[in-house]
Amino acid sequence: MSASMSNVEEIRNRVILGEFGVKNVHTTDFPGNYPGYDDTWNQKKFEKASYTKFLLLINIIQMDENSMEFDMVGIDAAIANAFRRILLAEVPTMAVEKVFVYNNTSIIQDEILAHRLGLVPIKADPRLFEYRNAGDEEGTEIDTIQLQIKVKCTRNPRASKDSSDPNELYNNHTVYSRDMKWVPIGNQADVFGEAGIGPVHGDILLAQLRPGQELDIVMHCVKGIGKDHAKFSPVATASYRLLPDITLLRPVKGEMAERLKRCFSPGVIELENVGGTPVAKVVNSRLDTCSREVLRHEDLKNVVKLGRVRDHFIFSVESTGILPPDILVSEAIKILMAKCRKFLNELDSVEMD
Repeated sequence: MSASMSNVEEIRNRVILGEFGVKNVHTTDFPGNYPGYDDTWNQKKFEKASYTKFLLLINIIQMDENSMEFDMVGIDAAIANAFRRILLAEVPTMAVEKVFVYNNTSIIQDEILAHRLGLVPIKADPRLFEYRNAGDEEGTEIDTIQLQIKVKCTRNPRASKDSSDPNELYNNHTVYSRDMKWVPIGNQADVFGEAGIGPVHGDILLAQLRPGQELDIVMHCVKGIGKDHAKFSPVATASYRLLPDITLLRPVKGEMAERLKRCFSPGVIELENVGGTPVAKVVNSRLDTCSREVLRHEDLKNVVKLGRVRDHFIFSVESTGILPPDILVSEAIKILMAKCRKFLNELDSVEMD
């Protein structure tokens, strides 16, 4: 084995950021690769909380109405990336699919307006709807949401003759997403009456009108996934990064400590007064962006070691507002579990054949 035992733990658990490259980028802890290490996967060990090697941890760091940051520890990059891709492309939502333009005398072409309408996030729980059958043009109350825009611009007879402000001169001269009104189909008014179906944000500008121009449009929203079209994606962003790991190899004092602090993001390095001399210490490596600025300084690059924890993923999820971020994460986990079950069933069917 090319690596000495003293370096094995670093190779297995850390990605090292160097001046001219990144080391240990590949996962190497597979069975039989390192003598003395049992890397075989075992379900009982995985389920046993005291066996930290196989322990999967999820820790929520921050969460509000539309965004969430959480740590996922103890998984491989392939699983983390699969989870990210499911969030982006396979968690379903409701979005405008069909646009019926009965009247459009604005300067915006029908195709452009339809495209803008399709990208407006619709506040409706997709778990309460079914996928529309292929070839079904009408839709029903279980698979379709109907919205309507009916706006006509007129002159304001009370406007001042000297005014040049469109807000004073015209009535209904701007069409916003809040003008997309829900038209219940079938028994939807009883089922979803309190849900408040409509655009997530009411202040999205769709078109501008002038006196005599009007819009009369009916829209059908259906259930879909981001893999089919980006308008169905439930997240604005879904990304992850590895937890930074910063180690000072020797004490850094005085002017060097002050320069070292400036090489990192605010809050990563702080100065501690020891006998009247400022001494650098790592306070919160999580805040670092891994810019490697410190490696540009000849006298500093050998006093610090930059790395990332291989199996500690910091996820950032920002919802479009259709569903809360914690619901999106749980739905993504369910989809990943369903994929695993399907794969196992396929394996079982092959063995039976």
